[in-house]
Amino acid sequence: MGQSEPLEIRKTIRRHHLREMVPLADSTIYEMEQRGDFPRRFALSPRCIVWDLAEVQAWLLARRAKPIHRAQHPDVTKRKCRPVKGRDRAQQQA
Repeated sequence: MGQSEPLEIRKTIRRHHLREMVPLADSTIYEMEQRGDFPRRFALSPRCIVWDLAEVQAWLLARRAKPIHRAQHPDVTKRKCRPVKGRDRAQQQA
């Protein structure tokens, strides 16, 4: 059996440090982790959850590199409750 190559020990961060770096809600981070859009946390012990610092920093750099496309505003004229009448309708009735 050959000797295995030693693993590189990488720095990890806990939740309070992650919150300082990434100002998102815990639920948002969790959902993004589940979708694969954010680095996954891992447990060092049953009560100690951490993230790999290098992965979080790489994620931040990738987010800066590409623009975020905002969601479209909902069409309020199609609401079932309190639909907003369009200007065309108001002008036609006048």
